[in-house]
Amino acid sequence: MRADLLKKELNIFHYEDLLLHFPFRHIDRTQVNAVIDLNPLMEYAQLQGTITHVETLGKLRAKRLVAEFSDGTGSMELAWFQGVNWVQKTLEPGLPVIVYGRLSFFNGKPQIIHPEIEPLRTAEAGARPFLEPVYSTTEKLRAKGLGARQIGKLSFQLLANIQEKDIPENLPGSIRKQFGLIGRFHAIRQIHFPQHKDEYEEAVKRLKFEELFLAQLRMGLLRSARHRFSKGVLFDKVGSLFNDFYHHHLPFELTNAQKRVIREIRIDTAKGKQMNRLLQGDVGSGKTIVAVLIMLLAADNGFQSCLMAPTEILATQHYRSITELLEKMDLPVRLLTGSTKAAEKRKILSELKDGSLKIIIGTHALIEDPVQFQNLGMVVIDEQHRFGVEQRARLWKKAVLPPHILVMTATPIPRTLAMTAYGDLDYSIIDELPPGRKPISTVHRYESNRHKVMDFIRSELDKGRQAYIIFPLIEESDKLDYENLMKGYENVKAYFPEPKYWISMVHGRQPSAQKEANMQRFVSGDTQIMVSTTVIEVGVNVPNASVMVIENSEKFGLSQLHQLRGRVGRGADKSYCILLSGAKLSREARERINIMVETNNGFLIAEKDLELRGPGEIEGTRQSGALNFRLANIVQDRAILELSRNAAAAMIEEDPELEKADNLQLKNFLQHKRGSVLWSRIS
Repeated sequence: MRADLLKKELNIFHYEDLLLHFPFRHIDRTQVNAVIDLNPLMEYAQLQGTITHVETLGKLRAKRLVAEFSDGTGSMELAWFQGVNWVQKTLEPGLPVIVYGRLSFFNGKPQIIHPEIEPLRTAEAGARPFLEPVYSTTEKLRAKGLGARQIGKLSFQLLANIQEKDIPENLPGSIRKQFGLIGRFHAIRQIHFPQHKDEYEEAVKRLKFEELFLAQLRMGLLRSARHRFSKGVLFDKVGSLFNDFYHHHLPFELTNAQKRVIREIRIDTAKGKQMNRLLQGDVGSGKTIVAVLIMLLAADNGFQSCLMAPTEILATQHYRSITELLEKMDLPVRLLTGSTKAAEKRKILSELKDGSLKIIIGTHALIEDPVQFQNLGMVVIDEQHRFGVEQRARLWKKAVLPPHILVMTATPIPRTLAMTAYGDLDYSIIDELPPGRKPISTVHRYESNRHKVMDFIRSELDKGRQAYIIFPLIEESDKLDYENLMKGYENVKAYFPEPKYWISMVHGRQPSAQKEANMQRFVSGDTQIMVSTTVIEVGVNVPNASVMVIENSEKFGLSQLHQLRGRVGRGADKSYCILLSGAKLSREARERINIMVETNNGFLIAEKDLELRGPGEIEGTRQSGALNFRLANIVQDRAILELSRNAAAAMIEEDPELEKADNLQLKNFLQHKRGSVLWSRIS
């Protein structure tokens, strides 16, 4: 029964899982406090003395146990609100005890709620280590006698009955020597039951390095194997379509960053190996033009291309912009979505199958079984984190040889996150904005200034501009979300009455056709204001829009705020982003808003977002589990991450098959590690 609970609650299935269930902190049992010295700055306290009085107060569910504790320097209160009957049986007034727990103060007097108590004679017997581990547990486990202390006893017994051979080393001796790392067996012993702080720090250093090194090595080996062994279509020439567009139809001069990325992709696709490249760039950095040139390169070499977007709105936006770019080229482009009419769909499917259609833009509709390509050679995926692994894999299988993959994201990825979650990919960065893009002025305004904000919007509209007003989805109930949006919409209408001003509204509960129609009214300029939820975060390009107002901006994350801001500033006019918030802001919300006001740099914002939220909370970047390290934190342990990455890269460069004698134990560990699913594979 307890074993089943350990499996369900903590994923502890085997002895190894128990060994790798590390304590999250240790109690220094050598330090004993005196009641007279306790103060509100102390978080925990350990005291030695006697229980002088025990009393039960209240009845039934409100029942609580209160005890008075004295150590000769003063007295304090101990209290229990749960397990009252059991605790009462264990307390014997007058006997010496050790008390430990989180310190609090009530009416200026110290108290500990639910303290740990044990007889002093047990402590004197020497059974307790100097640093006692504290383990995470759950209420269900505690109810079955598996609290933090009981888990510690299980770990102590297990470690007392195993030897070094039972925990084999997995790092080569050369690596351990180079970085001054202790052995794996000793590290695991010391992280549970260190004799002093230095031992604990040695263990943590070793185990963090191991975690990060193995993750980097796994991804590096995948990447190396793809470079050496994978087969892919060969783009061995730059033909007339690419050259004609590049020299005669480019609407603007490419930035050096765009040219560098195109050069990297051309080199990749000319090797006969499958390209698997991530292209990241800030909002408006010009990723789409890179995708167009690469699809023209594919067509020059006789291959078809597809661009898959996560939503119909975004797919349609890509279709319109790419069609406009290629309007002077003799190269048809088609759009395939769930809304495509049956007759048009039949025509598209026929053209794809016979190879006459070289470029197709679409949504998930592209991965449906009826869609068959003659010779798919290039797949471009926009905002890939919105697609599942299996969905993407269905697209690859539509080609004889694996097509080249270009994954685009408008969310700048911090370098530490990129090397951790995307280390198996080659990745390119567009870190320049096209010339002529004016920086967006961002300001923070409180709700009390709403009338001034609306007056400013009116002044911009009267100049012929357009504005977005975005509302968050913050409630658990769709109904409440909808009510919040409708209330906001009515308020906006009161400020901007028809027929002088016209307003579009877009939200997730609208049918796709209505959503698209309302969006199009704004895109075409028939409406001056777009009231929307975050559905317009990506995929809308309205150069005439010069104002972005984000309601309840304290409710948004940094990356989302930056994405929303990127919807303006796409034309020649000066643009503005106004962050509206309530008067009461948390420290984190205030910091997010300040960062937005201070910088337009998406990469800097992404780094700050990672620091504020931590790697465990950055979701949607890759398959879940990519950042679930037991100890390591890619923000706090950036230095170890860099060292481990360099060490892994050097090992792969020198011994890509891990065949050297010093590396065989590591190779064996990687091959036989239970449950070692390579989460970082993109396809």
